[in-house]
Amino acid sequence: MAINESSLFEKTWHVVVGRPLKATQAAKEEINPVEGLSALSLDALTSVAYGPQAIVLVLVVAGTTALHLVFPITIAIVALLALLVLSYRQVIEAYPQGGGAYAVSKDNFGTHASLVAGASLIIDYTLTVAVSIAAGVAGLVSAFPSLASQTVPLCIAILLVITWLNLRGLGDGARAFLLPTLVFILGLLGIILVGLIHPLAPHIHQLGRLVATRTTATNPTTAIGVLLILKAFSSGCSALTGVEAIANGVPLFRHPRVKRAKQTEMLLGLILGTMLLGLARLAVNFGIQPRSGQTVLSQIMSASVGRHWAYFIVDISITVVLGLAANTSFGGLPVLASLLAKDNFLPHSFAIRGDRQVFNTGVWVLAVLSGVLLIVVGGNVNALIPMYAIGVFIGFTLAQSGLVVHWYRMDPSTRPKRWQPRALLSTLGAVTTGTATVIFLLSKFAEGGWVVVVVIPSFIWLFYRIKTYYNKVAQELELIQQPPASKHLARKESLAPTSFSTLGVPIATESIAIPSKKRLLVIVLVNKVSKLTSEALSYALSMVADKNDVVGLYVEFVGDETAAENLRKSWQEWNLGVRLVCVKSQYHSVVRPVLRFVHSAEVLSHEKIMVLIPVVVPRHWWHRVLQNQIDVVLSSALRRHSDVAVGRVTLRLAEDK
Repeated sequence: MAINESSLFEKTWHVVVGRPLKATQAAKEEINPVEGLSALSLDALTSVAYGPQAIVLVLVVAGTTALHLVFPITIAIVALLALLVLSYRQVIEAYPQGGGAYAVSKDNFGTHASLVAGASLIIDYTLTVAVSIAAGVAGLVSAFPSLASQTVPLCIAILLVITWLNLRGLGDGARAFLLPTLVFILGLLGIILVGLIHPLAPHIHQLGRLVATRTTATNPTTAIGVLLILKAFSSGCSALTGVEAIANGVPLFRHPRVKRAKQTEMLLGLILGTMLLGLARLAVNFGIQPRSGQTVLSQIMSASVGRHWAYFIVDISITVVLGLAANTSFGGLPVLASLLAKDNFLPHSFAIRGDRQVFNTGVWVLAVLSGVLLIVVGGNVNALIPMYAIGVFIGFTLAQSGLVVHWYRMDPSTRPKRWQPRALLSTLGAVTTGTATVIFLLSKFAEGGWVVVVVIPSFIWLFYRIKTYYNKVAQELELIQQPPASKHLARKESLAPTSFSTLGVPIATESIAIPSKKRLLVIVLVNKVSKLTSEALSYALSMVADKNDVVGLYVEFVGDETAAENLRKSWQEWNLGVRLVCVKSQYHSVVRPVLRFVHSAEVLSHEKIMVLIPVVVPRHWWHRVLQNQIDVVLSSALRRHSDVAVGRVTLRLAEDK
């Protein structure tokens, strides 16, 4: 019999996001160092659109004469960038499984610190999407002021496009973003070069020199105030967000993953550092000041080459790439969320890959959170900046501090020969980023930074609540050492004809076929040997006379053979007498392999087939979101086949005492 595996919705969905990929085809979605710039580095690279502007907006409070400090402050930021790049290259090498600050903190400081890092990065990734898209639209409005009233719709439209591309797969997104990324990098570097060596606007250059000279003579640094300088520094450090994303997403690279990820990190540092220094120098040369409806970057570009074709090409590419910079978060957060889910701190659905080898739940949740944030602030990037960078710098500090512990804990026989300089670099990074974090908290707290301070503990509380739930479930689904007792139901071998009526209408029973006992095969879906599995098998054994008519079915994903081997050993030790069948799935789908097995010749040799799906029933309705919902999807698929009966064996969790 032909198997109609796909519903109309599934077929339509596959047209939108692409056909399912086999696990062996996952390499198509892996990226190289250049693609890594567009997939995981756009957040950091495009921060040049709002980093320098954030510095200018703070310094102008002290008057235009304070704007000469843009360049020295940027030098300090680039020095910190260099330190972070070198440190995160070490993180990549030490923790190639990905996870960045979360993995480093968990390994060296334990659960509590790792959850602080995880919560901080989730907040930062969400803000990254909102800030990147809002900044991109702000750049577009600078070039086309008539679009100002459409700011929020434009933001949401860009968000939807990025979400769609990421649902298709990281590789597709990276390749789609590569051309605008290269146009952005090369175009902006070209404009910086023209602005520095080819004075197309000599009167502006003279104005910039006049401002710089007047500033130095009449308003020395000490008069401006250390606090203002520190605040400008902390605001400008928003340009460093995204540096950690490559370390979080090492598993996304092609082999050799560590080498390619380290190359991408170095490329990011060189390009971003060059652009930040060049733009800061031009901001001082041109005497750039905040202007309504015009970003600082737009003013620098206009002063360098004028508002001609070059300006509009680069401006549009900046808008596109700023919007696409949200892709950094779509590459990083789903991987981070999957690690948290595997550790039982997020719903298990975050750890399940979709048909395109993508962690779909993480992609959708990030899109919803950032979309709500964009609507709340009306697409205003300046409203988001005070909350930005605090979370990521907490992660920076934990990652660098964890590396220090990592080097000193390492077995002396496995330490590299020159480990001391690496440990010193990590120590310097921890002290620097820790100091920067304190500066951020003090300088940004009243302006909106308090939101991050409140939300991080809220996330940690949520993580522990989820963990508590899964721990209680694990206790009730403990491993079973003895086979379940059979609950064979009493059966009547024959039914004598009789007469009865329904709703008062007489029915001639002799016209109704007499039910006959037919050979039944009961297929029980198995995940682990547990109390839930025991309950399901007890139901199955009660329906048949021969244990050979009960089969335990386990779906084994390609690349996760260890779990299948562990189950086989546990099943053999259990010694139940029920056969276990492991079917391999080349896709990250349970439905396909189950349907193939149900319609195999072995199964169809039975006259009746029943599939039992074990399901945990949570104590409270709000716990349902923590279940993986596989039973709902599988039941729907199986019921489309009339010859298969589907049942759910439920185990209701005990009420809290």
